[in-house]
Amino acid sequence: MRKYIRKAAILLFMILVMFMVSGTVSYATTDEGDVTAGEDDAAGEGDEGENLDDDTLFGIDISTSGETGGIASALQIVIILTIIALCPSILIMLTSFTRILVVMHFTRSALNTQSAPPNQILIGISLFLTFFVMAPVFEQIYNEAYVPLSNNEITQEEAFDAAIEPLRDFMLKNVDDKDLDAMCGIAGIEEVAGTDDIPTSVLIPSFIISELRIAFFIGFLIYVPFLVIDMVVSSVLMSMGMMMLPPTTISLPFKILLFVLADGWNLIIVNLIETIKV
Repeated sequence: MRKYIRKAAILLFMILVMFMVSGTVSYATTDEGDVTAGEDDAAGEGDEGENLDDDTLFGIDISTSGETGGIASALQIVIILTIIALCPSILIMLTSFTRILVVMHFTRSALNTQSAPPNQILIGISLFLTFFVMAPVFEQIYNEAYVPLSNNEITQEEAFDAAIEPLRDFMLKNVDDKDLDAMCGIAGIEEVAGTDDIPTSVLIPSFIISELRIAFFIGFLIYVPFLVIDMVVSSVLMSMGMMMLPPTTISLPFKILLFVLADGWNLIIVNLIETIKV
């Protein structure tokens, strides 16, 4: 919690600094305009004062034309910083990262290998698998949104719509209908003519719930064979009268042996990727 508070404080401080800098530039422009206006007649001075009030707010230039270099550039910086701060959440929640990471965690827990592989390796595997799975979607976003925007062929609003559309298509292919119906009911949406009428704010939580359900179901299927090994080892130890020996200590080598002989990582990763619809 302290880390997020610190980040929010730093972002707020940067916004205040940018507003102060923009205000300084605007005050300088206002002073120069007053000196020039003082040389004209009273009527002309009144007209310039009205125009100045239309383009300034508390001495800060709010013109978005980009010619005065006022708050427009500051807002662009704030928007860019906000997008950078939200990138981890976008990567985690709007892609297949959640499903892959949860399945990797269940695999490690089923093997009962404690911290092998460690969390950093699991996150790295999930991240690269996410890039591999989402490569067509990212390429479509790059070609349809980033390239036209960089060439000044579309506006920022059109670029945002073009960028969110491939992600919406991906989420719609992997979301469960009952989750979508439940979220639409909570949002008060009674009738939907088509997928285009579903708001993104409703689609995202529905997609997250569906991803968690699928991931936990796959984790259950992974647990079953290793649970059988634990039961067999525990029955053998009890029949031999070795009550004080933990069954997990004996079953761990057999779990690892079964996982290696079955080429477990290949089976899990390949079949997991095949469950993701792109």
